[in-house]
Amino acid sequence: MKLTYLSHSCFLLETGTHRLLIDPFLSGNPKAPVKPEAVKCDFILISHGHGDHVGDAVAIAKRNNATVISNYEIATYCSKQGAKAHAMHIGGGHDFPFGRVKLTIAHHGSGYQTEDGFLYLGNPVGFLITTGGKTIYHAGDTGLFMDMQLIGQMNRIDVALLPIGDNFTMGIDDAAKAVEFLKPQVAIPMHYKTFDVIDADPHEFARKASATGARIEVVDIGKSFEF
Repeated sequence: MKLTYLSHSCFLLETGTHRLLIDPFLSGNPKAPVKPEAVKCDFILISHGHGDHVGDAVAIAKRNNATVISNYEIATYCSKQGAKAHAMHIGGGHDFPFGRVKLTIAHHGSGYQTEDGFLYLGNPVGFLITTGGKTIYHAGDTGLFMDMQLIGQMNRIDVALLPIGDNFTMGIDDAAKAVEFLKPQVAIPMHYKTFDVIDADPHEFARKASATGARIEVVDIGKSFEF
């Protein structure tokens, strides 16, 4: 299993048989290490409707014949743009060829700016992805919430991907508390330094979160973590 960090909240998960792309914000992203045209994938997961998470999803999905997995509103929007899509919603799970995806709550917003105005794209979500005997939790954009304890109790999380940038999401201290709640084997910070307003230090997060006993991995942009 290999996770490659493509900056912001975007990861490519390679299972050995399938490639899952999460929150593909590449065009217009000053930190993106690759162009959207270079990305190959079978599935695309979108956590919420903001432009820095929907990103290049439709174009990448259409070029790769990939299936978008997201909430009902985002899946419907992508389908209307010509992409294949599978709609889900919070609390629901579904089996796919690579494994299982379950949607969790996330405390954030979900609106998309189009040429015709601002489009409501449903509730933000997090993802529990179970594949190859491993479970990856991508929290999406969220603040800290007590139900993270429940997520940790009900799932043996191998890798947790957590925002640390503050301002729009959890900051470092709250993200460290999230690690305590979730009890993952490994935690990886995301959603930081893309813009000045989220210029958080991932190594400070690593120092604080390591007190929970979890292994903290700061994955540099363009680099991979194998597990």
